[in-house]
Amino acid sequence: MDQERTSQEITSLVGREVYSNNGVFVGEVDDIKLDLGTEIVTGLALRDPNEELFGADVRGTRGVLIPYRWVRAVGDVVLVNDVVERLETPEEEGEEVVA
Repeated sequence: MDQERTSQEITSLVGREVYSNNGVFVGEVDDIKLDLGTEIVTGLALRDPNEELFGADVRGTRGVLIPYRWVRAVGDVVLVNDVVERLETPEEEGEEVVA
């Protein structure tokens, strides 16, 4: 029925820029994480993530995966909750980092 239309809508997310509610650039959608059993989008794989948000740990990586539940709106760009701006690394929280 609408499976073809739905798949086109999902793939249209690829390439869109992702911003927080506050207008901070987060990254660009590179791929979609999909639960095949339920056919529900569960995450967005972002390329070129904002190093100021995610720290130097993302340097040299292919990107980051954010939960789809953080998505607030999809239009010309994807808007996500500002929770992404409040991410802290274990060092910032005072926890020991285990390598």
